[in-house]
Amino acid sequence: MAGNTINDDAFGPELRELKRENQAMSSRNKKLAELLKASRDKLNDLYAQVEALGEPASTYGVFLEGSPRGHEAEVFTSGRRMRVKVAPTVSPDALRPGTLVRLGDGAIVVESCGYEAVGQLATLSEKIGTERAIIADQQGAEHLVYLAQPLREHARAGDTVLVDTRAGYAFERIPKTEVNQLSLDEVPDVTYADIGGLSSQIEMIQDSVELPFSHPDLYREFDLTPPKGLLLYGPPGCGKTLIAKAVANSLSQRIGDGGQAHFINVKGPELLNKFVGETERRIRLIFERARELAEGGRPVIVFFDEMESIFRTRGSGVSSDMETTVVPQLLTEIDGVEGIANVIVIGATNREELIDPAILRPGRLDIKVRVSRPNRAEAEDILARYITPAIPLAAAPEELIAAAADAMFAPRPFVRLELVDGTSQLLHYSDFISGAMIANVVDRAKKLAIKDWIGAVGVDKQPSAVQKGITAEHLRAAVRAEQDESEDMPNTANPDEWARISGRQGKRVVAAEVVG
Repeated sequence: MAGNTINDDAFGPELRELKRENQAMSSRNKKLAELLKASRDKLNDLYAQVEALGEPASTYGVFLEGSPRGHEAEVFTSGRRMRVKVAPTVSPDALRPGTLVRLGDGAIVVESCGYEAVGQLATLSEKIGTERAIIADQQGAEHLVYLAQPLREHARAGDTVLVDTRAGYAFERIPKTEVNQLSLDEVPDVTYADIGGLSSQIEMIQDSVELPFSHPDLYREFDLTPPKGLLLYGPPGCGKTLIAKAVANSLSQRIGDGGQAHFINVKGPELLNKFVGETERRIRLIFERARELAEGGRPVIVFFDEMESIFRTRGSGVSSDMETTVVPQLLTEIDGVEGIANVIVIGATNREELIDPAILRPGRLDIKVRVSRPNRAEAEDILARYITPAIPLAAAPEELIAAAADAMFAPRPFVRLELVDGTSQLLHYSDFISGAMIANVVDRAKKLAIKDWIGAVGVDKQPSAVQKGITAEHLRAAVRAEQDESEDMPNTANPDEWARISGRQGKRVVAAEVVG
């Protein structure tokens, strides 16, 4: 083979030049081929775009259900129900009741587009089986609709849902529910240890409310029915709401095993609605939610704060005739709790005389607990919850607590009440002490201590030489400022209000004179 080898040098420079030209032409041909391919691809894309522009406009509809005939479907589109074909490219698994679908040429389903994301909102009133539900729009009109697949397991009464009433479907649950607007469905972090000066009331509530949950077998053995509810009444700011929250927390602790009690906190005024029957419907929703939560066997507390604002005595003429329907609705719901032993209704009010007597009778709100204003010992117990070594103190906590109590209970006339029998009664500032006022006094003292510290450091530039923390003088000044403001005191034009907020019962007040 060596004899047949061609030596390029034998042909001279001409052959080498021809080789270079051949290589250059091969390179140009390759580039031309690539350019032609790119041009062809661009032409194909342009052709596809032109073809797409020539296609008719797509319409959309709501997939209702599949057809037994295979690649067909029931679709709501353009205000009517239609049976249409389904393109083979569309996966059957993507077509769920309530999904949005795109219809191509000839009204063929060519694409599944998921669930509708915007539209009309309504309130789910009641589920009918697992696939249907009754909803109410903002005008109160009711509609019967199907539930989309995601809603069939998780939707419940009171939920706000996204609906298309023409298609007859509810698509999505909106996280903000009507019941949650009125309530807090979580366990508060308040404990009995956080409440001072109410040991006797707490013991009474524990015996009445918590024992049935901690010892249900004994209650059944003694044929003793647990109370359905209790009423916390007394002057404002004395801890009624705190007690209700502590009850829920304590029940959660008693359950153990990681379980929790449910606390539904309902503000009375927020239930009111100008539309006829709307307030009653909201009450039904709250108790439906309570029963639903109670089915898991855990305690449920329905707490009505400011109860007198909505459940007033029927026919009293104090407010509108709304009570004639609202009060019976509440009575019906409380009576309906009878079959579920772990639902308790707790009401709080500072005007117990205004609540309809039918609500307060035994068998409904069985237990009545008066939450009175604290005496000196109880006030010191409350102060001990706020004046602790955990905050900067300029003296021993016991010394500061005693100084604050001395200032609060020092004789200082405030108002003289004229009673209906002609006698008079002189009330001091100490007669209007509450747990809320005590907490405010300590907060004022903290602010004064902070201001003094900032001022002293700004002048001396030696923080170590400045006494830091709350002093007895800070507390006395805070008490004086709180008393001077007296923001929660009523006008002298309403003498009965003075007796109410002082927590005193007895003869009617006909006149009041501020002397402080």
